[in-house]
Amino acid sequence: MKKVLSIFLFCISILSFAQSKAPFTGKRDFVIEQGASGSGTPAYYLDAKTNGDVHFGFVQVNQADGTETKEIINAGKYNPKVMKVHFKTYNETFYVKFDKEKIYLTDAKGNIKKSDDCCPVSEMAYTNCNCEGKLYR
Repeated sequence: MKKVLSIFLFCISILSFAQSKAPFTGKRDFVIEQGASGSGTPAYYLDAKTNGDVHFGFVQVNQADGTETKEIINAGKYNPKVMKVHFKTYNETFYVKFDKEKIYLTDAKGNIKKSDDCCPVSEMAYTNCNCEGKLYR
């Protein structure tokens, strides 16, 4: 009986540590800080792979000379609570979580951030908006 209970607890612990499956597979573009966007702002995207890995990337075109800067990183297995994204090119680190429709800028614990930069241009009179954006195919 003791052995059966030990095996049962072991199986439960493995399941509890297993990563969740991403809500979709494939590439999605996104903009979170809409108030801070412009012609030189990087275009961000994520790519959820079938093995559960999530890649984040950006492409930025210098409007003055047309040079393109881009980077792709593997942020690890999908985690519905929070994922850390670190781009080495600009030493930029941020935390996000996403579902099937939206992506959210969060703190390290997964709490959704609020900022004036996250307010849509159509709502510039508002301040301290949730930092969220649609995921576009």
